Amino acid sequence: MQSINRQNLTALFLDFRGVFEAQRDFLIDLDSKVGDSDLGLTMHKAFTAAHASVAGNAAETIARSLQLAGSAMAKAAPSTMGTLMATGFMRGGKALESCTHIGTQELAAFWSAFFTGVAERGKAQPGDKTVLDVLQPVAASLQGSSAAGASLEDALANAAAVAAEALDATKTMVAQHGKAACFQEKTLGLQDAGATVGFFLIDAMQKFVVQNKESTR
Repeated sequence: MQSINRQNLTALFLDFRGVFEAQRDFLIDLDSKVGDSDLGLTMHKAFTAAHASVAGNAAETIARSLQLAGSAMAKAAPSTMGTLMATGFMRGGKALESCTHIGTQELAAFWSAFFTGVAERGKAQPGDKTVLDVLQPVAASLQGSSAAGASLEDALANAAAVAAEALDATKTMVAQHGKAACFQEKTLGLQDAGATVGFFLIDAMQKFVVQNKESTR
């Protein structure tokens, strides 16, 4: 797959929905250790709504579709993480205005805007043991791939590998933000639930591109 077009976007969001349906109980269990135990339900609701929005707005541009998906997520899952993911998609969509497809350059712009939006809305920073600890290295990886002229498949393979390493690194961190911060040292050794969501997103996107590698824009 050289790039993701508007038609592909509906199928991609179907995959996102499937991932968060399959991982719902895992995220509930992970979040229960230092959170509210609702992350799995929240993400399932959010991405079910996002897919319905993208599928129901087929005539919209890529940018507008992503923004509408974010808006649908915000309404369906008005929790902290639901709001952060909604913000990410809305900001990422805005960064792709006038784009007719998503190649490596566009994907780098999307994830950079996604990261910035989540950071500003959540008022956290990398190192606080949050989703940002995956989003920042993913955005940086894709920026590097874009500068190097890497294919979409290679760029996403690199980003997914970076995300996996970043997620594992959250086990060495002590939570400094959100409800998990109340547990401080008890969070050491635990994989961050929010960062896990970030990993699932980039991993699903990478698998989608590989599975559809014969497609062209």
